[in-house]
Amino acid sequence: MQDAAHSRLYGRIAWRLIPFLLACYTVAIIDRFNIGFAKLQFLHDLNIDDAVFGLAAGIFSVGYVALEVPSNLLLVRIGVRKTLLRIMVLWGTVTVLLALVQNQYHLYLLRFLLGAAEGGFFPGILYYLTLWFPDRVRGRMTSLFVMAVPLGGVIAGPLSGLIMDHMQGVHGLHGWQWLFVLEGVPAVLLGIAAYLYLADGPHAARWLSADERRQVANDLARDRAAAPGTTRSFAAALREPRVYLLSFIYFAFFCSLNTILLWTPTLLKRVGVATTTEIGWLSGAISVASAIGMVAIGYSSDRTRERRWHVVTCGLVAAACFIALQTAQSSILLTVTLLAIASVGIFAILSLFWTIPNAMLEGSAAAGGIALISAIGSFGGAVCPALIGWMNVATGSIYAPLALVGAVLGIGMLTLIVCVPRARHQVTLAEPSRP
Repeated sequence: MQDAAHSRLYGRIAWRLIPFLLACYTVAIIDRFNIGFAKLQFLHDLNIDDAVFGLAAGIFSVGYVALEVPSNLLLVRIGVRKTLLRIMVLWGTVTVLLALVQNQYHLYLLRFLLGAAEGGFFPGILYYLTLWFPDRVRGRMTSLFVMAVPLGGVIAGPLSGLIMDHMQGVHGLHGWQWLFVLEGVPAVLLGIAAYLYLADGPHAARWLSADERRQVANDLARDRAAAPGTTRSFAAALREPRVYLLSFIYFAFFCSLNTILLWTPTLLKRVGVATTTEIGWLSGAISVASAIGMVAIGYSSDRTRERRWHVVTCGLVAAACFIALQTAQSSILLTVTLLAIASVGIFAILSLFWTIPNAMLEGSAAAGGIALISAIGSFGGAVCPALIGWMNVATGSIYAPLALVGAVLGIGMLTLIVCVPRARHQVTLAEPSRP
């Protein structure tokens, strides 16, 4: 009876929080990576090349990394409502301003500001979930939240293609300008809604009874007592070698994630897909496959209560697909197939990876340590797009840098299985408790 009551309680919390947070992160993914579609038009309009695009795409992560840890530490002090209001209104405004760029320097500046504005959103939400959900359900909640990444692709692909093809020339604006305007406004509206809708924690949730708030606090306290080996201070997290190993692994993963999300439209155009709308629909189909595969792999991981080998297998398969893309450069079908398989593996890693540091860190270490791993790892988002763009211009081929991305991802997966031991209580992170 008590288990049923707990399931109802956390199901109720999940239905209150997860759909809204999922919507916010979906918009973040769309605004972060819509430059990959805009590129198909603005390279000509702005008279720039792939090297400039790659640097502009990557410079987002410089701003993101610079603000990620400070934002998460500030969140602990001021709460998620004020934090999301600041983050989302600013990133939505900067996205709209991207419609005004006239040269590469405007593009560099606004992409940096976009990263700085969004910095802290993802690790902030990961920390926020630790305030509401005990270990036994947190993995499932994290998986539902990161469904926004493929969901963003499902929406952004067809939507971006349709906007760019059908809004071209409306009121004298290019299609790519309308893309930034129409996809930037929702972030501003959701930021205001977050301030009005969310509670900073269970203690401030008027929609929970006093007994329910007490139950959540007791469950979280039992988790802390049951995991005395976890790192609880941010200073201790900075001295933890596994934090830096996980940062490198996340770096390798983030290189592959950015490659899929930023360069898929370019690859599809290279192999002969004719229109931006068709590219959008194919990108959306790849994202649908990614979402289905991510759920299936997550279910397998939950059922077996195993994390590391699921992550490693997905990463090695994705790495092999990146390396094999060169053999598919004359085939649309084979290119789409390899991109879909790689995307399934990459998004499955995203849904499972954070169960590993969450099992190691507690308290202020959870806020600061998660942000540190994400910040260092996200540096791959700065290095990788710039490197791919430069190598593409220098060699005339995009396939050599893609193979390099595959090799880095493979090394990251081997590092995980060899150097990062299995956390003692990690198996309990996502025991089935469906909302």
